[in-house]
Amino acid sequence: MTAKPLTFDLPTWAWEQAEVRQALRRRDIGAVFRYVQRYSGASQAKIGAATELTQARVNEIINGRREVSRLDVFERIADGLDMPDDARHLLGLAASREKRSGGVAFDLAAFPEVVRVYASQASARDEIRQQARAAQELDVLAVRGLGLLALNDSLLRACLPREQGGRGLRVRLLLLDPDSEALAQRAAEIGESAESLAGGVRLAEARLRELSGTCDVQVYRYGMLPTWRVIRTDSTMFVGAFDAGWEGHESACYKVMETPHGPLYRGFRRMVEAIVGGAERTV
Repeated sequence: MTAKPLTFDLPTWAWEQAEVRQALRRRDIGAVFRYVQRYSGASQAKIGAATELTQARVNEIINGRREVSRLDVFERIADGLDMPDDARHLLGLAASREKRSGGVAFDLAAFPEVVRVYASQASARDEIRQQARAAQELDVLAVRGLGLLALNDSLLRACLPREQGGRGLRVRLLLLDPDSEALAQRAAEIGESAESLAGGVRLAEARLRELSGTCDVQVYRYGMLPTWRVIRTDSTMFVGAFDAGWEGHESACYKVMETPHGPLYRGFRRMVEAIVGGAERTV
């Protein structure tokens, strides 16, 4: 029988420090380990014992000679460091199975609609495509949509019917208005020129216009600063978030399914419909 690895607690306030949260968002485990040392006084050997890594491997990670990329290793590190659920979410992981005091708000078991959590959109790629191929309705709330629908090698373009008379798929793509103040603000957040970001939106509109003869394609421009990134395939959604620190596809991706009484799916669906209602249709 394998012995349970050593664990230790950091003060709650340590996980709430802005520098720690930024390191978690970047999935920079070397920085996380350094902050753990700073706030707990733990040695590299103790961190290694808690996370089932050798002291030498911890040293390599702390000094930038090795990166962590495997999901199971992220999970092992989160468990070993006893991360609270909000810290785990910043790292792109699901909530801990263990019940924590004060953690109910982050306990995904309390939200049965959330059936799976992916570290990023890339991790959910195959399932999103599978859902899209079987869908009758496809809603996408994005910023420019190039990587989702507009380009030939984008996530969802290959899922759309190519020939007139194919199955009736309704596609709605909501894009950030290229002439809005919100677009200029978003461009500044991600270090891109407003001209470049606006050009991407217009390119996406032009490429989606090409599909108007193959399925019911509708493209809308909205003018609010983007917060949620949504892909809805009938009664299933894949939800991520935009922030100054990352692009939408880099966010943790939550698979949310409609349930009779759940608030999340209904809330996101209502939000999308409200944005459509106040948006300008361009295609």
